[in-house]
Amino acid sequence: MNKIGVIGGSGLYEIDGLSDIREIDIETPFGHPSASLITGRLGESEMVFLPRHGRGHTILPAEINFRANIYALKQLGVQRILSISAVGSMKEEIKPGDMVIVDQFIDRTSGRPATFFGDGIVAHIPFAEPVCPELRQSFQASCQSLEINYHSQGTYLCINGPQFSTRAESNLYRQWNVDVIGMTNMPEARLAREAQMCYATLALATDYDCWKDDHDDVSVEAVLEIIQHNVENARKIIREMALKISPVAGCTCPRALENTILTHPDHITAATRDKLGAILPA
Repeated sequence: MNKIGVIGGSGLYEIDGLSDIREIDIETPFGHPSASLITGRLGESEMVFLPRHGRGHTILPAEINFRANIYALKQLGVQRILSISAVGSMKEEIKPGDMVIVDQFIDRTSGRPATFFGDGIVAHIPFAEPVCPELRQSFQASCQSLEINYHSQGTYLCINGPQFSTRAESNLYRQWNVDVIGMTNMPEARLAREAQMCYATLALATDYDCWKDDHDDVSVEAVLEIIQHNVENARKIIREMALKISPVAGCTCPRALENTILTHPDHITAATRDKLGAILPA
């Protein structure tokens, strides 16, 4: 059976046809995830929903326990993660209300624990292609099927926040040729790769940040209005993917840790093996 995790807003699980809905509290070796996880069935897929900012949006981007969130999904057997994220557009052609299927990231965050490893165990995962190609294709197919306007690729710049950019910063980032800007997908994507889970981001453009002179600067009110408009489309896309995606992954994401752990097995303590039990290869 497919086990699909959805990380995003707390209302995303309100999907037509979702049944057997349950709420699960879970503890991980890295602490508590952002909130209780909501599980349900949709066709042949089991869905697990996690609001990354907590119920009622109480957690700042830099306060998110990304390791606990990813580890909790892994503990529940999730194989694929659909990340739904509000972003600012850094290009004229990506209009507020558009969707971007991200294929690359630039990480400008700091102070966020970004790996499950350390404390006596060393691993270096490849991350040149940070997004699962199969999930990206599934996002594209679902958008096409539903006739939802989307951009098939884009680079996501992740900043710490919680403040939006200055105008000088926004113009600098545009020189880097990024497509969208957000605060939450790093180190989320890195950790998903370490956990050998497929991961892809559907970015919902809400504004033009503050670089566009003939457009109002970003405001919370404007962002919330666009998000509300896009949430229903996001639910439709998630439903479409859950009903159609193959239960067998043909990508390399489930084997991401092969030949990446440099620490000799004899030097990995029992405590470390126990802590990383859901992640370490058998």
